[in-house]
Amino acid sequence: MIWLASLILLTALAGIWRMTHAATIADRLLGLQVLSTTGIAFLLLLAQWQSNAVWRDVALVLALLAAVITVALVQMLRKRS
Repeated sequence: MIWLASLILLTALAGIWRMTHAATIADRLLGLQVLSTTGIAFLLLLAQWQSNAVWRDVALVLALLAAVITVALVQMLRKRS
């Protein structure tokens, strides 16, 4: 389980790098999506490891927020161009 958590955290670092070194706003949006997806995966792994359903609820809320943020940023980009 430690190896899986390490892989998920490495993926999160890749998302952070993508957000900070991206050339366009769309690339930054992709990095944000990678970061939120890995955060959700890590919370679900934590819920399974601790046998605690609270972390699943937190992961669900994070997934809903990530979807809303993505839609809002896409709408902002449409209005901008």
